[in-house]
Amino acid sequence: MNYWLMKSEPDVYGIEHLRKAAGKTDTWDGVRNYQVRNMMRDDMNKGDLAFFYHSNCTTPGIAGIMKITRKGYPDYTAFDPEEKYFDPKSDPDNPRWYMVDVRFVRKLKRVITLAELKEQSALAELPLVRRGNRLSIMPVSKQQWDHILSLE
Repeated sequence: MNYWLMKSEPDVYGIEHLRKAAGKTDTWDGVRNYQVRNMMRDDMNKGDLAFFYHSNCTTPGIAGIMKITRKGYPDYTAFDPEEKYFDPKSDPDNPRWYMVDVRFVRKLKRVITLAELKEQSALAELPLVRRGNRLSIMPVSKQQWDHILSLE
């Protein structure tokens, strides 16, 4: 099993949106970064767990946990001109962008803030706390996962 941290802006799509989705399951679409695309396409697997991280808000932090319920597949929003994430260069026969399906597992007892995560020496190698890392999805080691949960 792999562990991940996946960022979204809570006013655009937050943990509550996922909790209220039909079957508490939704697509994680709209990723337009090649490195993140590769992780979604090649490394994420059904059954993996991910932290739901609220970004670009007053108090960024980890708000909940979700499970990957479908391995990466072509992001169909890239093919639809009516969609926000339409990409005219993406071809259904050779898709450029991928997405995964996720299911709400639970909200954390409290939001574990970015400031608090940065204070943890055990998380010094977590991509989220390293300078210059702006990826919307990043791997989390099992040790980092367990440490973060211990902060709850």
